Amino acid sequence: MNLASNYLILDMAQETYTYEGELELESGEKLNGFEIAYTTQGHLTPEKDNVVWVIHALTGDANVQDWWNGLVGEDKFYDPSRHFIVCANLLGSCYGSTNPLSENPGTGQPYYYDFPNLTTRDLANSLETLRIHLGISGIHTLIGGSLGGQVALEWAYTLGEKVKNSIILASNAKTSPWIIGFNECQRMAIEADASWGDKNPAAGKKGLEAARAIAMISYRHPQDFAIKQSDNEDKLDNFRISSYLRYQGQKLANRFNAFSYWVLSKAMDSHDIGRGRGGVEKALSKLKCRVLAIGVDKDLLFLKEESQMIAQHALKGTYQEIRSAYGHDAFLIEYDQLQYILSSFYLESNTNT
Repeated sequence: MNLASNYLILDMAQETYTYEGELELESGEKLNGFEIAYTTQGHLTPEKDNVVWVIHALTGDANVQDWWNGLVGEDKFYDPSRHFIVCANLLGSCYGSTNPLSENPGTGQPYYYDFPNLTTRDLANSLETLRIHLGISGIHTLIGGSLGGQVALEWAYTLGEKVKNSIILASNAKTSPWIIGFNECQRMAIEADASWGDKNPAAGKKGLEAARAIAMISYRHPQDFAIKQSDNEDKLDNFRISSYLRYQGQKLANRFNAFSYWVLSKAMDSHDIGRGRGGVEKALSKLKCRVLAIGVDKDLLFLKEESQMIAQHALKGTYQEIRSAYGHDAFLIEYDQLQYILSSFYLESNTNT
């Protein structure tokens, strides 16, 4: 694709980038070639200064207009008529990028359990290869939430002055034991599935259902469950919340797989922007871009204090807060608040310049 043209992409289509080199991973392992599925919307300005790069969360994909349709799309805050919007499916995910069910070039068979461990730094490095391939010299806004925010923060560090604004939603600079504990419980649920260990794409599917139910408890706030999942009649069994969690588990297991869930949750565990860089505070202080860290007041997974910490130590850091009973998921839901926060952030940037 020639991004130097001003061709307006009206019908967004997923494309695939193939990297034929060797990606050295933090673990010391190497990935011999990989593919990344990605989408682009809009057109580059002649100055090439309107790139908005979105990074999805744990089970997201490259079709950002589907899962963030209140923020990205025609007549939305990030409008393809004004922005060149890029979103790539993270390495290890099962929506078109190389993942554990992909063919291992060394064996000719799927990787399955032999897929290498990935870190958020590895994920950022793989996105960097795509940026270079696309000929994007600079990114106006790098934005992501949860795992996507972790990857965005890592990438912002290595991008240096090539990124102008980094927006980190409901995320952190280093994964807490609290989050790792939730993730480990989810992987234990997958391990408890009798099919886990089989070389079969459906291995761990029932365990993944349980894992997702555990995750949903951390994604929402008790207040949200009380409002939406309380039973109005006397019951001894078959509670609404039970049905809700089972439904959410089945819904995810029908569109995702346990292998990618395992790999990406492990990547989330690994996140530490300060590793090998003198610690978290020192690493954050070296970020060249403006950083907007957005926390959620009732987030029980990525605590708002972790977002505040990013803003406090980033040289050009700002903190804003979403107030919502949705909890962690608020960054995917509270569009009105997000648009107000983002508008203020960009207005301040324009005023200062």
